[in-house]
Amino acid sequence: MEAAVNCSLRPQRLLLDPKFEGYKLSLEPLPCYQLRLDAAVAEVKLRDDQYTLDHMRAFGMYNYLHLDSWYQDNIYYVDQLGRVMNLSVTLDTALQKPRELFRLPTDMTAYDNRLCASIHFSSSTWAALSDGTGRLYLIKTGKRGDSASEKWEIMFNEELGCPFIIVHSVSFVKSDVHSIDVLLLRVEKDELDTEGSGFHVSLEWVTVTEKNKVGDQRYEAFKCRVLQGKSVPHYAAIEPNGDGLMIVSYKPFKFLQDEESQPEENEDGKIGDKKKDPLYYWQQTEDDLTVTVQLPEDITKDDVTVQFSPAHISIVLKSQQLPLLEGMLHSSVDHESCTWIIRENKSLEISLNKKEEGPMWPELIVADSRGEFITDSSQCLMHLTSEEMNPNPDKENPPCNAQELEECDIFLEDSTSLCRFDGNTLKVSHVINLGSNQYLFSTVVDPKEMPCFCLRHDVDALLWQPHSDRPDNMWEHVATFNALGYVQASKQDKKFMACAPNYSYAALCECLRRVFIYRQPTPLSTVLYNRKEGRQVGQVAKQLVATLEATDPILGFQATNERLFVLTTKTLFLIKVMSDQTPMPSVQPHQCRPHHHWIK
Repeated sequence: MEAAVNCSLRPQRLLLDPKFEGYKLSLEPLPCYQLRLDAAVAEVKLRDDQYTLDHMRAFGMYNYLHLDSWYQDNIYYVDQLGRVMNLSVTLDTALQKPRELFRLPTDMTAYDNRLCASIHFSSSTWAALSDGTGRLYLIKTGKRGDSASEKWEIMFNEELGCPFIIVHSVSFVKSDVHSIDVLLLRVEKDELDTEGSGFHVSLEWVTVTEKNKVGDQRYEAFKCRVLQGKSVPHYAAIEPNGDGLMIVSYKPFKFLQDEESQPEENEDGKIGDKKKDPLYYWQQTEDDLTVTVQLPEDITKDDVTVQFSPAHISIVLKSQQLPLLEGMLHSSVDHESCTWIIRENKSLEISLNKKEEGPMWPELIVADSRGEFITDSSQCLMHLTSEEMNPNPDKENPPCNAQELEECDIFLEDSTSLCRFDGNTLKVSHVINLGSNQYLFSTVVDPKEMPCFCLRHDVDALLWQPHSDRPDNMWEHVATFNALGYVQASKQDKKFMACAPNYSYAALCECLRRVFIYRQPTPLSTVLYNRKEGRQVGQVAKQLVATLEATDPILGFQATNERLFVLTTKTLFLIKVMSDQTPMPSVQPHQCRPHHHWIK
């Protein structure tokens, strides 16, 4: 199997501000409008059998407010009557009541084990819709935002098993055939999991294609692929052309394949029961590589010869005629600084320094498939340790055992990673170990591209735009929200986070009432000086805090360039965020009460 390319995220230094001083609290009132809903939001609360953290992340923290990224300031929600309701904002002072665009054919109240209804807009004229009972609708909406041409028509309607929510969908045309890919998420009971939560998470990647017949336009499910994991993904999105899938998750996902458990044939044509262990394991960073090789028993340092050249490596054992490992390296190394040692567990550890820092190697030795690339050094250690505490007590030095490791030596078995799966091979083609870069939120900047994801880097929050058509630079750092990674960590009651598509501000809300807004630094009209350093301050970043006039919990939260939309069970709030850059309306709206809070 071809090894996945181990990549890294490279922040743009020009987008970082090491001299950022903090947010200044602004007490200016924010224009805030509210609309009472004719019918309450179709909230589905967790049942007694949905008790795990994954159920809470997937369904308990679900965002019931859906933003149409193709048409700015258009939001949607589903109410208890099964109606898809839309609010389209053109003028804040002349808000219309949400209008019904579509009504689900299913009586949702008749199902006891249903999930929340979910919507995702696949293109400017298509939408994927789930009623929460396990049925998927693909709808041709017409040109949304234009009441004359907008007409929601069901083009695909099929029961797909257990209830699910829609995570993502895309619409594309290949070879003159229109297809829609939809990603569905389930948390399912796992009878085989006796030590964990008793559940697993599945992502079902469904492809629905157009079947054109004379006088008949129909859509049928063409392909269905299933991934399984042990945690709800932070981020999961299909590439615009349907060729791949990207997932950010704490625990890894893998495709379920029939051939996965089939035995392989030996060179003699016989079927082997076990897969042969790798000859070596290797890791890499942007600067260096580490190779670990298990040596035979009773081998000493004098029995081993390791030779380096800028593009070649050779490992020879005194007792063997042929080299244990030999070949051309994928790229050049600084051979004069390469080193090797023999560990107590009789493993040979080689350190190679890359000649060219940065690029990740897809393989260690050209055309050598006997090694295994690993992202976690603890995996390498576990391959080289014994399952028994001391299988041979007569020996002076017993084998290394994982139970003897100090706490500081143990790496997390699972750590957050970003994986790109190839849609054809169903294998991981690219992987990034995110480590301590905490996932914060995702947002759509360009509806024709994949959603961006925001990660914490030190104290900042960095926004990354995936580009599936750039294999050498697949993730681009497009914006930085200064100190937001540090600030959000102090908000223990936070529920949702979002940012404007033009990066002008970021925002987060708590479970009840309070909304925090962090504007990007803007030039000052007056001259200010830093008291400590005495230097002139040319721009300032503002923090604004609003308290909503509502006692119901917040169920939905979305951001556009000028407005924040907040949804509770019975009320929809609109907060005009960028009022500094736009004239205040002549009719004074209800003002959100500022909440005194200071960020240093």
